[in-house]
Amino acid sequence: MNKKIILGWFALAAFFPLAFSASQAQAQAQYSAASAAARIDGFDVEPVAKPAAGNELAFTLYGSPGGTAAVQIGGATGGVVLVETEAGVYEGTYTIRKRDKITARSTATANLRVGNRVASAILDEPLIGRASPRRPAPQAISAAGPKIDRFDVDAPARLVAGEELMLTLSGSPGGTASARIAGVKGKIVLDEVRAGVYEGSYTIKNRDRIADNAAVTANLRIDKRETSAVLGHSLVAASRTQSSPRPAARLCVNCGVVEAINVIEVKGQGSYLGPIAGGVAGALLGSQVGHGSGTTIATVVGAAGGAYAGSAIEKSVKTTKHYEVVVRLENGGSQTISYAAQPGFAVGTKVKVANGALTVVQ
Repeated sequence: MNKKIILGWFALAAFFPLAFSASQAQAQAQYSAASAAARIDGFDVEPVAKPAAGNELAFTLYGSPGGTAAVQIGGATGGVVLVETEAGVYEGTYTIRKRDKITARSTATANLRVGNRVASAILDEPLIGRASPRRPAPQAISAAGPKIDRFDVDAPARLVAGEELMLTLSGSPGGTASARIAGVKGKIVLDEVRAGVYEGSYTIKNRDRIADNAAVTANLRIDKRETSAVLGHSLVAASRTQSSPRPAARLCVNCGVVEAINVIEVKGQGSYLGPIAGGVAGALLGSQVGHGSGTTIATVVGAAGGAYAGSAIEKSVKTTKHYEVVVRLENGGSQTISYAAQPGFAVGTKVKVANGALTVVQ
């Protein structure tokens, strides 16, 4: 009997550490799950044009990974469970039924559970209407309405997966701020870190299609009034700091500068009339010189000299003059243009060659 009691005590002693260890591990797991943060960073919908049966509302929720998410829709006979398509991104659609009473005033509430923690968010845009952020008419915002003073994005050097975009908005305090980036599904929630200053971040995903000049729109809502602002620069930091190179000027192959203006004289060709007239005149003059044979010699010499002089005079009378303008072209070559009269420009003038003539370039 004593042996049985002793063995029973040993069995209990061996069981209690195991039971304690299992319960301790379970408690630690529950504590770890309970202490995990449940956070919703964004809640978005692709609205439908009208709440007709068969139309689908597509919801996207951004928040803590590893949780379970669901959406309840005002006026709907059912809800929708969101599936985690990638870490921290939950998606799901709701098909409108005939019995649903969804209107433009219906709201949607998202719940995200991580362990024992639950986070909730109410959709701040209509289920029926436009998918883009609504822009209020200017008269809808009074002096007491929201105001955006500054909206900026501190972007990386490259828009690749894994890079982070930091968004900052300054404006009226006490509002709800968000931003949308063209090429990114859903919107980005901006938290008010201090009065009137809202900040948020977005990590680029593989599925995003963000261009350098993608439109980025910020929205600030206070009560039922809202205002928007659009980012005024590129998302890529490098393109904002480096000035884009100016395109090289196109080379004008027919343009250049006047390098020289040369005067060219061309003597005329004498005819038989010049020597004959000159010879006759020379002979008449020679016959007046000397007596006898001397007169004869003078007449012959005078005729010869007169013929030569007559030919020279005729050539001189027929001499012409023209001007050759040498142009040094921009491509390194040169071209010469002839003018019968003196041209109206000087050395160093910028000109253009066209149809065998020069025009001054201003």
